[in-house]
Parts: sequence; structure tokens; C-alpha cells
Amino acid sequence: MEWGHAMRELSTAIDHLAAEDPSEIPHLQLTQQLIELHWQMARLQAQIARRTSVRTPGD
Repeated sequence: MEWGHAMRELSTAIDHLAAEDPSEIPHLQLTQQLIELHWQMARLQAQIARRTSVRTPGD
């Protein structure tokens, strides 16, 4: 997947989350969403760490 396309999809997903009112989400569904969001956040942080640790030759 192209980088720009992937970032637009990620941005769109975050916009959808921001548009929701968490107080209107049933408790069980909110719990499930929080677990999934934490899982996805951990995956994103792992990718940030991978890119942060890249060194160019000569560094």
C-alpha cells in the first residue's frame, strides 16, 4: 500500500473516532473498543519505533 494512501486511511479512521460521542456507546461495546484501540496503538508505536531506530550508513 502506498504510504500516502495508508496515512489518509489512518487519518480518516481517527476522524471517525473523534466524531463519536463515547458517552453514547454502550458500556460493553466501549470496553471492547478500548481494548482494540490499545492494541492498535501498540502496533502503531511499534512501527514508529522501527522507523526511529533506522540508521543510515556512516551513523
